[in-house]
Amino acid sequence: MECTVNWLPASGMGLVAETGSGHVLMMDGAPDGGGRNLAPRPMETVLAGTAGCTAYDVVLILKRGRHEVSGCQVKVTSERATADPKVFTRIHMHFIVSGKALADAAVARAIQMSHEKYCSASIMLGKTAEITTSFQIEAA
Repeated sequence: MECTVNWLPASGMGLVAETGSGHVLMMDGAPDGGGRNLAPRPMETVLAGTAGCTAYDVVLILKRGRHEVSGCQVKVTSERATADPKVFTRIHMHFIVSGKALADAAVARAIQMSHEKYCSASIMLGKTAEITTSFQIEAA
Protein backbone atom coordinates (compact mmCIF):
# COMPACT_ATOMS: atom_id res chain seq x y z
CA MET A 1 0.00 0.00 0.00
CA GLU A 2 1.29 3.44 -0.81
CA CYS A 3 0.22 7.06 -0.76
CA THR A 4 1.75 10.36 -1.86
CA VAL A 5 0.80 13.56 -0.03
CA ASN A 6 1.55 17.00 -1.44
CA TRP A 7 1.22 20.26 0.41
CA LEU A 8 -0.50 22.95 -1.64
CA PRO A 9 1.34 26.15 -0.57
CA ALA A 10 -1.15 28.54 -2.22
CA SER A 11 -3.93 27.04 -0.06
CA GLY A 12 -2.33 27.77 3.30
CA MET A 13 -2.18 24.29 4.81
CA GLY A 14 -4.13 22.30 2.22
CA LEU A 15 -2.89 18.83 1.41
CA VAL A 16 -3.78 16.46 -1.39
CA ALA A 17 -3.17 12.74 -1.01
CA GLU A 18 -3.09 10.37 -3.96
CA THR A 19 -3.53 6.78 -2.90
CA GLY A 20 -1.91 3.78 -4.49
CA SER A 21 -5.28 2.83 -5.92
CA GLY A 22 -5.38 6.15 -7.77
CA HIS A 23 -7.86 8.05 -5.62
CA VAL A 24 -7.48 11.58 -4.34
CA LEU A 25 -8.23 12.79 -0.83
CA MET A 26 -8.11 16.44 0.23
CA MET A 27 -7.14 17.56 3.75
CA ASP A 28 -6.75 20.97 5.37
CA GLY A 29 -5.96 22.52 8.71
CA ALA A 30 -7.87 24.78 11.05
CA PRO A 31 -7.55 28.53 10.49
CA ASP A 32 -5.62 28.92 13.76
CA GLY A 33 -2.96 26.63 12.29
CA GLY A 34 -2.75 28.34 8.92
CA GLY A 35 -5.44 26.30 7.20
CA ARG A 36 -8.58 27.53 5.51
CA ASN A 37 -10.98 24.84 6.77
CA LEU A 38 -11.67 23.63 3.22
CA ALA A 39 -11.38 19.90 3.91
CA PRO A 40 -11.17 17.43 6.80
CA ARG A 41 -8.20 17.57 9.17
CA PRO A 42 -5.64 14.79 8.74
CA MET A 43 -6.60 13.26 12.11
CA GLU A 44 -10.28 13.36 11.13
CA THR A 45 -9.39 11.26 8.11
CA VAL A 46 -7.66 8.76 10.41
CA LEU A 47 -10.85 8.50 12.46
CA ALA A 48 -13.07 8.29 9.36
CA GLY A 49 -10.82 5.63 7.84
CA THR A 50 -11.03 3.59 11.02
CA ALA A 51 -14.82 3.79 11.06
CA GLY A 52 -14.89 2.83 7.38
CA CYS A 53 -12.56 -0.10 8.00
CA THR A 54 -14.69 -1.55 10.79
CA ALA A 55 -18.00 -0.89 8.99
CA TYR A 56 -16.64 -2.74 5.97
CA ASP A 57 -15.69 -5.68 8.21
CA VAL A 58 -19.04 -5.79 10.00
CA VAL A 59 -21.02 -5.78 6.75
CA LEU A 60 -18.78 -8.43 5.19
CA ILE A 61 -18.93 -10.68 8.28
CA LEU A 62 -22.74 -10.42 8.40
CA LYS A 63 -23.07 -11.09 4.66
CA ARG A 64 -20.76 -14.10 4.88
CA GLY A 65 -22.96 -15.37 7.70
CA ARG A 66 -25.90 -15.06 5.30
CA HIS A 67 -27.58 -12.33 7.34
CA GLU A 68 -29.75 -9.87 5.44
CA VAL A 69 -27.89 -6.66 6.24
CA SER A 70 -28.99 -3.57 4.30
CA GLY A 71 -27.24 -0.74 6.11
CA CYS A 72 -24.42 0.07 8.49
CA GLN A 73 -23.67 3.45 9.98
CA VAL A 74 -20.88 4.11 12.49
CA LYS A 75 -21.01 7.24 14.64
CA VAL A 76 -17.62 7.92 16.18
CA THR A 77 -16.68 10.14 19.09
CA SER A 78 -13.14 10.53 20.32
CA GLU A 79 -10.81 12.22 22.76
CA ARG A 80 -7.20 13.11 22.12
CA ALA A 81 -4.25 13.79 24.38
CA THR A 82 -3.86 17.46 25.25
CA ALA A 83 -0.08 17.49 24.72
CA ASP A 84 1.92 16.51 21.64
CA PRO A 85 1.76 13.95 20.22
CA LYS A 86 -2.00 14.40 20.42
CA VAL A 87 -2.85 10.74 19.95
CA PHE A 88 -6.35 9.41 20.34
CA THR A 89 -6.90 8.30 23.94
CA ARG A 90 -10.58 7.29 23.77
CA ILE A 91 -12.71 6.28 20.83
CA HIS A 92 -16.33 5.19 20.96
CA MET A 93 -18.00 3.66 17.92
CA HIS A 94 -21.78 3.36 17.84
CA PHE A 95 -23.02 1.07 15.06
CA ILE A 96 -26.50 1.40 13.61
CA VAL A 97 -27.03 -1.76 11.59
CA SER A 98 -30.16 -2.32 9.56
CA GLY A 99 -31.47 -5.42 7.96
CA LYS A 100 -34.07 -8.12 8.01
CA ALA A 101 -34.31 -10.26 11.17
CA LEU A 102 -30.81 -9.40 12.39
CA ALA A 103 -30.02 -10.99 15.73
CA ASP A 104 -28.23 -9.03 18.46
CA ALA A 105 -25.74 -11.87 18.86
CA ALA A 106 -24.79 -11.83 15.17
CA VAL A 107 -24.19 -8.08 15.13
CA ALA A 108 -22.27 -8.15 18.41
CA ARG A 109 -20.10 -10.99 17.11
CA ALA A 110 -19.38 -9.17 13.84
CA ILE A 111 -18.31 -6.03 15.73
CA GLN A 112 -16.17 -8.05 18.13
CA MET A 113 -14.48 -9.97 15.29
CA SER A 114 -13.74 -6.72 13.48
CA HIS A 115 -12.14 -5.13 16.54
CA GLU A 116 -10.23 -8.19 17.70
CA LYS A 117 -9.10 -9.75 14.43
CA TYR A 118 -9.80 -7.93 11.16
CA CYS A 119 -9.82 -4.13 11.43
CA SER A 120 -6.18 -3.13 11.12
CA ALA A 121 -7.00 0.52 11.79
CA SER A 122 -8.89 0.04 15.06
CA ILE A 123 -6.39 -2.56 16.29
CA MET A 124 -3.58 -0.09 15.57
CA LEU A 125 -5.37 2.82 17.28
CA GLY A 126 -6.14 0.52 20.20
CA LYS A 127 -2.44 0.75 21.11
CA THR A 128 -3.01 4.31 22.41
CA ALA A 129 -6.79 4.61 22.75
CA GLU A 130 -9.41 2.84 24.77
CA ILE A 131 -11.92 1.76 22.12
CA THR A 132 -15.49 1.03 23.10
CA THR A 133 -18.45 0.04 20.97
CA SER A 134 -22.21 -0.06 21.13
CA PHE A 135 -24.86 -0.89 18.58
CA GLN A 136 -28.49 -0.80 17.70
CA ILE A 137 -30.38 -2.74 15.10
CA GLU A 138 -33.02 -1.22 12.89
CA ALA A 139 -35.44 -3.38 10.94
CA ALA A 140 -35.38 -2.80 7.20
